Amino acid sequence: MPAPLRPTPASSAHSPELDDSEAERIRQDFPALDQEVNGRPLVYLDSGATSQKPRSVLEAEQDFYETRNAAVHRGAHELAVRATDAYEEARATVAAFVGVDPAELVWTSNATEALNLVAYAFSNATVWAEQGRGSAELSRFALGPGDEIVVTELEHHANLIPWQELAFRTGATLRFIPIDDEGRLDLAEASRIVGPNTRLVAFSHASNVLGTVSPVEELVGLARRVGAFTVLDACQSVPHQPIDFKALGVDFAAFSGHKMLAPTGIGALYGRRELLDALPPFLVGGSMITTVTMERAEYLPAPQRFEAGTQRISQAVAFAAAVDYLRETGMERIAAREARLGELLAEGIAALDGVRLLGPAPGEEWYGHPRFGIAAFDVAGVHAHDVGQYLDSHGVAVRVGHHCAQPLHRRLGLTASTRASAYLYTTEADVEAFLAALAEVRGFFGLTSKAGS
Repeated sequence: MPAPLRPTPASSAHSPELDDSEAERIRQDFPALDQEVNGRPLVYLDSGATSQKPRSVLEAEQDFYETRNAAVHRGAHELAVRATDAYEEARATVAAFVGVDPAELVWTSNATEALNLVAYAFSNATVWAEQGRGSAELSRFALGPGDEIVVTELEHHANLIPWQELAFRTGATLRFIPIDDEGRLDLAEASRIVGPNTRLVAFSHASNVLGTVSPVEELVGLARRVGAFTVLDACQSVPHQPIDFKALGVDFAAFSGHKMLAPTGIGALYGRRELLDALPPFLVGGSMITTVTMERAEYLPAPQRFEAGTQRISQAVAFAAAVDYLRETGMERIAAREARLGELLAEGIAALDGVRLLGPAPGEEWYGHPRFGIAAFDVAGVHAHDVGQYLDSHGVAVRVGHHCAQPLHRRLGLTASTRASAYLYTTEADVEAFLAALAEVRGFFGLTSKAGS
């Protein structure tokens, strides 16, 4: 069996700090960054939406197809054994990266599917409990009128709409923890809202708009006080800082590969083993059963219980290669680097007339954490899409729109914003090029006063 490809990042000889010169070397591992856009060198500041991929990840997926391509958990021939080994080794690698056991990590298409998996599993538990199917412990997941699901006003739609639908299906009530005018969670109100009727609390680990890390310990503590389950959207945290889901104390957590150097089409759900084994499946079919008759089926334990059909095998292998690359670079170093880049972005944006920075002011920490490498903003008098197009004409790629967080934008009095997001390959020159182009936006559209019109 060929040895699995290992990462060879240019940064493998660590300096204590991931500085700008090392970021320049890291860039050389990312083919997509070596191009021009509109006649300018590409400045990629949209990693919060999706990251670029290093050669080691691209090669890992290609190597799988060239040497081990077969269905997993189904065949006894050599290629099937190689494929299954690679698939399960990838699970172990990614699980260790977030501090959990391999049996507690379920492969999904993305984080959205992972969050929907939990919501539909709770819904199915409600139905099964009503029908007398499964074990008596299913009742702990069943929801009905009088029960409450709590989210926050910060959430990405992927961690809001599944819970709306779960409430509709079960008759439970959906409640939310509000934010203030700047975007801070109202923790005093949270303490009042999370109460005896709360069955589930879902919240993001890091805001994809504000660049802030949520007060996980406080929110988990509120849920534990009343015996509620916790679901963490970790899409913007796992790629950017060291994570240990066990230490965080959450019951479930979702994250995506494509935001952390891996391919699209692969994500993961963490769930405490005893919970995953007790929950009913979400999708049903082949590869997740023990016995099937014409009348009924019995299901495997987790994680296979939630992995029906042909799986994302090559993507999982490449996901593990991405984790190897990040681990080799050093997650503590990446987190420190992004905190610096986030501060540079915030300082530069806040200094511009007519531009409103969302989230913490430069130098400000929320909940004891600095801003990470995301900065969203509003340019007075210029729609976010026009801002994005102007920046793109200068080779700068950013995200525009509501970032799948309409309630958050509405609370802040906006319909859309522009977002710059950095990663381990972002250089200070990238930030400078972005700020220089942003400084020209209002003048280009004929707006020079701070108020704009």
